[in-house]
Amino acid sequence: MATIQVVIDAKLLKAADLAAKRRKTNRSALIRSALEEHLERLRRLDLEEQERRAYLAQPQRADEFRGWESVAAWPTD
Repeated sequence: MATIQVVIDAKLLKAADLAAKRRKTNRSALIRSALEEHLERLRRLDLEEQERRAYLAQPQRADEFRGWESVAAWPTD
C-alpha cells in the first residue's frame, strides 16, 4: 500500500464519509473500491472502442452470414 494525498471538494468528502459509514468501512477502502471499479469501467470502454474500430476497419459483408439464417431462426412447431 502507498499513502497519497488527494484534494477533493468538502461536499464530496462528506458524501464519501457517509457512504463509508453506511457500508461499515473506512474512507480509504471506499475510495480504493471506487477507483478499482472506475478503472475496470475504463478498461472495458477501451476494449469496446478497440472492437468498434476493428469492425469499422473490416465491415461485415452482405453475404458473410447468408448460410446461417436457417440455423439462427426460431423453430416453428
